[in-house]
Amino acid sequence: MHTDSGKPSCSESSLLYYRCQNLKRHTGTRLKGPADMDCPPAIYCHRLRVTDEDIDTLGHTNNVRYVAWMQDAAIAHSTAMGWNPDRYQQHQQTWLVRRHEIEYLLPSAAGDPIVIYTWIATLGKVTSTRRFEIVHANSNALLARAQTNWVYYDRTRQRPTRVPELLRSSFEVDPRSHFHPTDS
Repeated sequence: MHTDSGKPSCSESSLLYYRCQNLKRHTGTRLKGPADMDCPPAIYCHRLRVTDEDIDTLGHTNNVRYVAWMQDAAIAHSTAMGWNPDRYQQHQQTWLVRRHEIEYLLPSAAGDPIVIYTWIATLGKVTSTRRFEIVHANSNALLARAQTNWVYYDRTRQRPTRVPELLRSSFEVDPRSHFHPTDS
């Protein structure tokens, strides 16, 4: 389904992820709260709910889950921009993680609604930096800030390669260092 502007839209029967519009996790739940807001065009909003399986022996979300959520958000953003995993496969290219940096600020618990704001902060010849802010959707509390450094990789030649112009032109770069909804 598409809007009049030609951009994809979400519907009750759709599992399509799209920037800041009725975003759904595989549970189909639309999360509401202070974090529901308009995002600048370069910022992608990925929503989810913490599950019992995300909880560790300390009773809060396991730190490794944050990394998985970041990857899920990055894939959803790329897919929304027309670059799903199959398209990368067709080109025999992919993004590889070079480094993750995460600052954990507050814990989350089972049932918590989460919004992950993510954006491309830099897009070089063969590398990119993607930033993330993980926010509690109801309280608007910033739970974590993170960034991932990526290398664009040619699977056939098994080495880094230039980011193609077609891919580069699909994403808006926003160099801001943070985007917490309470930040102005």
